[in-house]
Amino acid sequence: MKGGRHKRGRPPTKPVVFKDGFYIEVRNRATDPGSGIKIGKATHAEMLVAIEEYRKIKLVVVLGEYRNGERVDGIAPKRKRKAA
Repeated sequence: MKGGRHKRGRPPTKPVVFKDGFYIEVRNRATDPGSGIKIGKATHAEMLVAIEEYRKIKLVVVLGEYRNGERVDGIAPKRKRKAA
């Protein structure tokens, strides 16, 4: 292409923000980590059904529950005490 009519732009670098729900990653068994498709489900029961369905032919990684774009852990983070 001549004259600066380049149609392609810079690829996006903004990190992915997950919506509220439960997520799994499905990929072929021989692929590199992180290159799978992320699938979101509204409830824990729906996620378990999807895991059983996909694990027959694919590698399934459970990403867990996300709320407000952040992963929800069952354990509250420990706060470090300041030394006096």
